[in-house]
Amino acid sequence: MIRKFLGSFVSVTVLLEWSCLPVAQSLVNFSYRCVYSSNFLVQAFPVHQQLDLSVLKTAKQITVRIFTNPGAGSGVIVGRRGKIYTVLTNRHVVADSVNHNYRVLTIDGLMHPAEWLHSVEFKDTDLALVRFTSKKAYVVAAINDSTRLSPGDPIYAAGFYNWHYLNANAIESTSDWGLRALRFTTGKMEMLLARPLSQGYGLGYTNEVENGMSGGPVLNRDGQLVGINGRLKYPFQGIRAFTFIDGTIPSPELFQQMESLSWAIPSATFQQMIE
Repeated sequence: MIRKFLGSFVSVTVLLEWSCLPVAQSLVNFSYRCVYSSNFLVQAFPVHQQLDLSVLKTAKQITVRIFTNPGAGSGVIVGRRGKIYTVLTNRHVVADSVNHNYRVLTIDGLMHPAEWLHSVEFKDTDLALVRFTSKKAYVVAAINDSTRLSPGDPIYAAGFYNWHYLNANAIESTSDWGLRALRFTTGKMEMLLARPLSQGYGLGYTNEVENGMSGGPVLNRDGQLVGINGRLKYPFQGIRAFTFIDGTIPSPELFQQMESLSWAIPSATFQQMIE
């Protein structure tokens, strides 16, 4: 890979192979575009987008889709022992699956039979571990301490969304989309609660998160895991969705700030548990 930096804002990347790179259309959503010319793939990106692309590469490697019966959610690979891989996700992703039937879709498009590890307890936290077996080598997420985050820090969220809105009156399921359903969004950290919400939620961020991205990774600027997606913006339950672990609710002023954010379970909550 050859990189030539043009000033402080734009870099040119040349790859000696076919490749598909995501092109940032905004600071929120990415689309994919493949360009091939004279045996070289040439793209120009602002420097901050180079950072986004690096985190996107990591997100694609560690994020999996978990198919349940009859639903689907996301997860992140957090462990490997020999041929056995461990995936961290939300409990609400796996809890209602009929006959506890699970399948995990990995970056190479392969589908793996999986099982929910009931023996691992997260108490009242909305987390679960799923296990699958494969001879393939998959990337395991590096976990960082979420307490090191500061308001305004860049945040990246990934996961497989379940519904594609065709127009105001029609939606399409992405259950057959495979890896095309991966969504990657950028934003910033806004809140890190000293007193968590019920089920362990405590990391609020501006990223757009959609149904199906629950259980997917929340990453810092270095592509390290700092949280697990789980709650969307503007929940229909209103202020009751933001009940603190001690049973109290936020003030109306604080609620207005909180409801406009997506919410994750911070890594500080689960890091010692999964280790």
